[in-house]
Amino acid sequence: MEPLKYKIIKTKKQYVQYCNTLEQLVEQGSKNKMALEEIELLTLLIEKWDNEHNTFNDTDPIVLLKYLMEERNLKPKDLADMLQVSKGLVSDILNYKKGLSKEIIRTLSTYFKVSQEAFNKPYKLISSINSHLKNASVMNTTKELMTELS
Repeated sequence: MEPLKYKIIKTKKQYVQYCNTLEQLVEQGSKNKMALEEIELLTLLIEKWDNEHNTFNDTDPIVLLKYLMEERNLKPKDLADMLQVSKGLVSDILNYKKGLSKEIIRTLSTYFKVSQEAFNKPYKLISSINSHLKNASVMNTTKELMTELS
């Protein structure tokens, strides 16, 4: 009997190997049945590992986004293209100057295959109004700040 080509992932090293193999298969774009089944199997094994080992539940959405970008070697420009937004908006998001919209959360969730809840959490934004103060950050209150200044 021939040994199994893929087994349940038990180590980080094996996880990385499977991710690299999956990436190569997807990039090749092979349409034959064996390659498609191999992609499907690797995807299931990787997702199982991710579900058991990633603790995205407690992660700040921007920290999570930066991690996912790094994991896939994405640059802010790539993210802007994927989200169909300006590079400036992506920069503001990554630097805590703008929040994630519902549409962006949906797109990120689908692209990275992460639940929307992982990105839909409160986090502190840096307000340009008080950015000169040390530790001066606010919770998504730019509208309130703008009305107070008027």
